Amino acid sequence: MFGLYSQQKSGIMNNSTENYQKKLSMAGLLFMGGVEHNIQVKNVSISGLVASIELSAEIKDEKDIFLIMKKSTLVDFYIKKLNLAGEAEITEVDMEGGEILLSIEFKQISYNAESFLYKRKVYRKNMASPGIILIANKVYDFMTHNVSVTGFMIRISDYVDLQEEELIEFKFDNLQIHGKAVVVWVEHDGIRGTIVGLEYQRMKKADLSSIPTFYHDE
Repeated sequence: MFGLYSQQKSGIMNNSTENYQKKLSMAGLLFMGGVEHNIQVKNVSISGLVASIELSAEIKDEKDIFLIMKKSTLVDFYIKKLNLAGEAEITEVDMEGGEILLSIEFKQISYNAESFLYKRKVYRKNMASPGIILIANKVYDFMTHNVSVTGFMIRISDYVDLQEEELIEFKFDNLQIHGKAVVVWVEHDGIRGTIVGLEYQRMKKADLSSIPTFYHDE
């Protein structure tokens, strides 16, 4: 099988005793080019996976894949049966039996996609972005841990007394988002920091297309 596209890396499609691949067939979701696509995972290893991508209005053939990859080779993925989600990079594109096959190398993954951070039925993209938040007329700096289309999780380096359902104002410039959010949950860590889960209430932002939704049934 000759790759139509291959980066100068040890491709995941290559057979290697150093990179054991388990053959399987299961459905998944891939977020690329601002759109979620259905995929069928063919095999998986400790470093990545190979999957066929379902044709759609956005992807009619491999040329559409290459056009998307010119902007970025990075993708987000979610595979429910493996309880696996995260960020990855497309390292190879191939055609086999009329299917478009993608070789994907893991970059940042969670082996427990159904854990606490994913309980709210929407994929949260790990993202560190600074911002400010207004609580009881006092401004605090924060750093995001992850962001989704419905909300985000932050850490404030100070101990802050917050209550669930409290409404706060926030702003972070990297995503060009500002608005109001409601506190969903609050935790305090061992170094006097405050970790907060927030849900957007009123928000001003032109586009959240860089963040996948990845909705799934419980």
